[in-house]
Amino acid sequence: MQFFNLPIDFELLADHAAFTCAARVSERELLAFCKAAHADERRLVALWGSDERDRGAKHGFALHLAFDLSPGLVCLTLPLPTDDPQYPDLSIIFPSVERMQRAARDLVGIRPDAGDQRSWLRHDNWPAEHYPLRRDTPDQRFEAKNEDYAFVRVEGNGVHEIPVGPIHAGIIEPGHFRFSVMGESTLRLEERLGWKHKGIERRFVGMGLTEGAKLAGRVSGDSTVAYAWAYAQAAEAISGTMPPPRALRLRALLLERERVANHLGDLGYLGNDVALSFGLMQFMRLKEDWIRLNAKLFGHRLLMDRIVPGGVAVDLDDAGRSEIFDQCDAIGREVRQLKAIYDEHAGLQDRFLTTGRITPQLAKRLGIIGLAGRASAQWWDLRYNHPCEPYDELKPRIVTERNGDVAARALVRFGEIFESIRLIHKLLADLPHGAIRKEVRSEPDRDGFGWIEGWRGDVFVALETGADGKIRRCHCHDPSWQNWPALEHAVIDNIVPDFPLINKSFNLSYAGPDL
Repeated sequence: MQFFNLPIDFELLADHAAFTCAARVSERELLAFCKAAHADERRLVALWGSDERDRGAKHGFALHLAFDLSPGLVCLTLPLPTDDPQYPDLSIIFPSVERMQRAARDLVGIRPDAGDQRSWLRHDNWPAEHYPLRRDTPDQRFEAKNEDYAFVRVEGNGVHEIPVGPIHAGIIEPGHFRFSVMGESTLRLEERLGWKHKGIERRFVGMGLTEGAKLAGRVSGDSTVAYAWAYAQAAEAISGTMPPPRALRLRALLLERERVANHLGDLGYLGNDVALSFGLMQFMRLKEDWIRLNAKLFGHRLLMDRIVPGGVAVDLDDAGRSEIFDQCDAIGREVRQLKAIYDEHAGLQDRFLTTGRITPQLAKRLGIIGLAGRASAQWWDLRYNHPCEPYDELKPRIVTERNGDVAARALVRFGEIFESIRLIHKLLADLPHGAIRKEVRSEPDRDGFGWIEGWRGDVFVALETGADGKIRRCHCHDPSWQNWPALEHAVIDNIVPDFPLINKSFNLSYAGPDL
C-alpha cells in the first residue's frame, strides 16, 4: 500500500471508525509524508507522544500522528531515542500542530527541534524534569506557584495590554487572554490555557476497556456522546467486535440529540451577548425541554454513559419514539420562528455581521475544523467525508457558509439543527429490531482508533493495550486543538467588547485539550 508514491510499509487495521491504516516511519519518511499530505490539501488530525522504554533496548519514545486522507485515517509512528527525543518541527507545514507539539513536550518530554519552545500545559508548579506520561514518573502533588509566562509583547505609542482571566466573572472555565490594543481596536490576542489539567491520559493507564469508557465520556461534558462513541470504536477495533445495527442507529440518535442541545444553548447565549435577552430565554427553554426528554427516555440529561463498548446501555420503546418525533416537530417550528426574529433584528445583525471574521483562505491555512470551519467554507464533516455506519446510509448534508463571521457561525448552527432533526426522523423511521449490545473482550498489544463528528468538530481517540490487555495508552483529541489558534486571528481589528461574542461564536472547550 502506498500513499503519495512513498514506499512506506502500511498495515491495514480492522477498525470501525473508517478505513484505517498505520505504519512506523523514519524521520525522512515522516517529513516527506507531511509535505505530500499538505500539498494534497489533507489535514493533520492529531499529534501525541508515548513512552516506549519498557518495551526493550531498541525503544525509547514515540511520536504519533493521525492524518485524514481520501481513503480514511492514516496513523504514523516515529520512534525516538531515549537520550535526546527530538523530531522535526511540523508546525511549519501544519500550523495547527504547534500547541500539540508543546503539549507532547510537557507531558512526555519529546520535543521539536525548532518552533515555539514555551510550555503549554506545564505551569511553574511542575518541576523541570516532571513528565506525567513517562512510565517512571511517580504520582505527585505540587504546591501552586505564580508564573511569569513569556507573552509576546506588542510595543509602540498608544499600545497597551488588557489581561483577562484566567478566573472569569461567570461560571466559564478558566483561561487567560492577553490583549494588545490601540484605542478600541485589538492588535493582537494571545491565549494561555492549561488551567484545567486533570491528568486524564495518565488515569487511563491500567484500566480495562469498559472502565476506560466511563473516563472517556468525561473528557468534555458537553461532548460526552462523541467521546464515548469514538472510544467505543477504538475498543471495538481492539476486540474485533461490531455492534448490532440497532445499537449503531441509537448511537447516531444520541449524537444528533447532543448536537441539537448544544446548538440551542449557543444560539441563546449569542443573543444574550448582544443584549437580546429574549433570545437567551427562548433558546434555553427549548434546550431544557430537549434535555429533559433525554433524562426521561435515556436516563441522563447529557446522555453520559449511554454509549458503551459493544453497543449502547439503553434502548428506546415505541412510546419514546413517538415522543421524540413530536418534540422534533415542535422544536423545529419554534427554531424557524426564532431564526426569523434573529434574521430581522437590526441590532443583532449589526453586531453579528463582519464581526470576528475568518476568511476561507485563512481557515484553510490554519486547518480549522467543525462548525467553525464550515462557517468559513471548509467542506469538512466526518459524517459526510468519512461516514461510519449508519451515516453511510443516512447521507447527511453539510451546512456551510462563506463569510466566516459570527453571523455565519450562527447560521451554521441553525442549519445543523434542522439537518439533525431530519436525520433523527430518518433514524427513528427505520430503526431495526434486535440486540443493542455485544460483549467486548480486550486483546493484548493491540491498537484501535475512533473518529466521530461531534457538535464542535471531529473527536479522535487512539487506544493501545499492553501485554496484560489493560490500557497502555489512550489519547483523546478534541477539535478545539485546531480552532483555539483561529480565535486569536478572529479578534484582530475588532473592539475588545466584541471578544465575548466572538469567543462564544466558536464556543471551544477549555477542558478537552487539557488532559
